Amino acid sequence: QVGLVESGGGLVQPGGSLRLSCAASRTIVGFYVMGWYRQAPGKQRELVATISSGGSPNYSDSVKGRFTISRDNARTAVYLQMNSLKPEDTAVYYCTINNIHWGQGTQVTVSS
Repeated sequence: QVGLVESGGGLVQPGGSLRLSCAASRTIVGFYVMGWYRQAPGKQRELVATISSGGSPNYSDSVKGRFTISRDNARTAVYLQMNSLKPEDTAVYYCTINNIHWGQGTQVTVSS
């Protein structure tokens, strides 16, 4: 079992930036995919971005060009740099490993 803890959420104005972090409770071995999903009120959870152990990133069309996913070489953390935030980015953001282990989520609110 791997524990995941997200941080970095908050309230930001449209056009602003936030950086989310996700820390794993132990080093991940072998091939894996770490990612971020989000869920807005009344909507299904949706993919935001993923990054594999090989370092290949993948983004949803709605965030491409605005968000950047990265990971640390120690295989214990993944980050999401979010720029040019829009009100429609408001959601609870969840970190995951292989869509098996999930964090508790961190709230991101984009509002003026």
